[in-house]
Amino acid sequence: MVPGGPMNRAETKRGPATWPTLQALKSSRAEQLARCRGIGGSDANIILSGNPDRLIDLWLEKRGEKVPEDLSDRLAVALGCWTESFNRQWFEQRTGRRVSEIGKTVVCSEHKWRRCTLDGVIEATTVWEAKHTSAFTKAEDVVERYMPQLQHNMAVTGFHQATLSVIFGNQKFEIFEVAADWLYQVELLDAEQHFWDCVQTGREPVAAEPPPAPRPIGTREICLEGNNAWASAAFDWLKHRQAAKVHGAACTSIKELVEKDVSRAFGHGIEARRSKSGAISIREFA
Repeated sequence: MVPGGPMNRAETKRGPATWPTLQALKSSRAEQLARCRGIGGSDANIILSGNPDRLIDLWLEKRGEKVPEDLSDRLAVALGCWTESFNRQWFEQRTGRRVSEIGKTVVCSEHKWRRCTLDGVIEATTVWEAKHTSAFTKAEDVVERYMPQLQHNMAVTGFHQATLSVIFGNQKFEIFEVAADWLYQVELLDAEQHFWDCVQTGREPVAAEPPPAPRPIGTREICLEGNNAWASAAFDWLKHRQAAKVHGAACTSIKELVEKDVSRAFGHGIEARRSKSGAISIREFA
């Protein structure tokens, strides 16, 4: 997403229920210049991407030698900005957790050139980041792609946890909880420091080798509304839930009727057999 929160400005003016115009999603020249004064979360993704071409382009932009690309003209970026509000409301509805401080800019207390513009904060303790990606993207690829941004934002804010809220196309919604990883953050800081020194001195940066991405923690929450196999199983579960309870109660009653010295009891189409270990199994009996 384009840092600076164009979606958030539109929401402030119009209210969260009104969608902004495409023009309102564009970053202003002032916002683009503000990006050159430091390194943000989306910059961290590029710095640890391992892609030298993207790194050089970012370096030239930070030095003011290249006009930043207008990402608002890219469908994927514009769509991500457009659906950020929906993502946030859907997350709150699914989890009961409120997202606040939308679009807040935070500057690192130790390194003033490190900053981040937050998609939001949960309970004043957790970075919340919204993404809208392809329906065919693997979950582990999404987490790895945005791990630098998540760890950067946690380092800048001092939070120990981040939540990545992802919409995959229009088919599913997943939530990933990521803990602050100090070893990863040390390598990230080294790469960012090297890059920022190059911005200040004019020395061309060298792409850093991305460290292994930490794994998500806790449990994931996913919406499988568009999954046909899940829909079929859910229908059967709901339809036969009461029958399953009746069946379980009947099994308990039958086993209680088989006295301890009885090895086999039968009648009315079923039989109950006792194994050598004493366990009773029930099956249909013709």
